[in-house]
Amino acid sequence: MDRSIQINTFNRFTQVSRETIESLKKYEKNLIYASKSLNLIGKSTIKDIWNRHFLDSAQVIDFIDKNDKSLLDLGSGAGFPGLVLAILAKDRKIPLKIRLLEKSPKKINFLKKIIGELDLKVETTNQNILIEPIKFDEQVLVARAFKPLDVILELIHKNPNNWKKLFIFLGKSGKSELLQASKSWDIQYKQRVSITSDDSLVIEINGLKKK
Repeated sequence: MDRSIQINTFNRFTQVSRETIESLKKYEKNLIYASKSLNLIGKSTIKDIWNRHFLDSAQVIDFIDKNDKSLLDLGSGAGFPGLVLAILAKDRKIPLKIRLLEKSPKKINFLKKIIGELDLKVETTNQNILIEPIKFDEQVLVARAFKPLDVILELIHKNPNNWKKLFIFLGKSGKSELLQASKSWDIQYKQRVSITSDDSLVIEINGLKKK
């Protein structure tokens, strides 16, 4: 898809300001440059950043409100979805405290560079949560291209703090993953078809209990 069409599509869905579009263009430029040396995004998606990464990440913002005070992105990678959500929260004046969790020091440095250039109030934590467990008390949790569903659920179950919403992006195998997970877990969730792919899902979990 042509880049200008992608940007127009993104703008139509998100209704952000011109300033926010410019911020995302800076993000895009840095992402393309850094991807030459870092494994940030797949090469096949370089020309489809606005749709495959920006818009895909942004779709969660509509389900975050001003009562949600904090958000943790599990395995942020190149900043998806956490950094995109930070940019949109700033645009919408949602006072959301965001933290990006990432195990790679090089990716953390990339995230810090974008945070600085775009003047975002975002924290970063350089840690592998599966090896070095951390306590978190954020109300909203997000996971995109992080780990299989059963691994994420077990991780959240071990940290039963005050989270209210857990958004997980699921690909083509999402429905079967949910079916399999339901054998071991009682999951209270809402299921939405991704706006960028009819084969993908975004689930919002509001309650989780082991059977």
